[in-house]
Amino acid sequence: MQDSILILRDPRESPKKCSLTPLRGRDGVRFVNHREGLVLETAGRFLLHHEGEELSPADADLGILLVDSSWRRLPLLLRSLDGDPPRRRLPALRTAYPRKSSNFEDPDAGLASIEALFAATCLLGRPRMELLDDYRWRDEFLAANPRLGFAGGE
Repeated sequence: MQDSILILRDPRESPKKCSLTPLRGRDGVRFVNHREGLVLETAGRFLLHHEGEELSPADADLGILLVDSSWRRLPLLLRSLDGDPPRRRLPALRTAYPRKSSNFEDPDAGLASIEALFAATCLLGRPRMELLDDYRWRDEFLAANPRLGFAGGE
C-alpha cells in the first residue's frame, strides 16, 4: 500500500502540540484534514482504536488509519469514514509523554499519538524507527516498553 499510514486529523487540534506534526512529508504517511462533508476511503486499512480486537501479525497486510482528535470530537471524525474498517487496539503499553488530566484518574492510561502509531508498526512486524526521530521522549518510551524490541534504543 503506497500510503501505509493514513492520519485523519482534526484541524481544531493545535499542530504545535501534536506529536504527529513532524511526520508531514514522510514516505508512506498521508495526512487528511477533517472537514464537513469529507468521505474518507478506508478499504485495506484497520482503524487504530481503543475498542476492538488486539492488533496482531494477522493485520500486517493492512494499512494503518489513525484519527488524531480529542476524545470529545472523535465520533464526529469517525462519521466521515467510508465503510467500517476493522478496529484494532494496542496491548497495554506505557507512555513517556508527560501529561496531566483533570478528566481521568490515571493519565498514564493512554499513549501519545506518535507512540501509538510507532507501537502499531512494531507489532505488525514492520517497525519504522524514523517515526520517532523528532519525538522528545523517544528513549524513555522505548525503555518503558521493552516488548516492542527496542528497550536500549536503536
